[in-house]
Amino acid sequence: MPRFMSLIRIDEQNLPDENPGPEFEKRMGALFEEITKAGVMLETAGLTPTSQGTRVTWSGGKLSYTDGPFTETKEVVGGYAILQAKDKAEALEWTKRFLQIHPANWTVTSEVRQIDEAPSI
Repeated sequence: MPRFMSLIRIDEQNLPDENPGPEFEKRMGALFEEITKAGVMLETAGLTPTSQGTRVTWSGGKLSYTDGPFTETKEVVGGYAILQAKDKAEALEWTKRFLQIHPANWTVTSEVRQIDEAPSI
């Protein structure tokens, strides 16, 4: 079965101030339990803020390092999930359910892409 990566994008500059509360955590936990029991969720995690990250760039034959936060970037990857689904439609259905658990006043985007399983040369 194909694997998919869901990159969870957030606007780090405009995160909601309020805590979503225990009901949100309960709904998220129930979904994670369901998706794991279904054999779809292989791995998931949130990421620390960009203020704790470093970008490493290779350009012109040289490496450069830029410490966060990355204020020039509106959306950043705030987490990820690796899903094993029968097809992209199933991966998108689980992603839709994940996004709909979030409060209506939040803006969360997920980029879903199939993992290229082609053998390395």
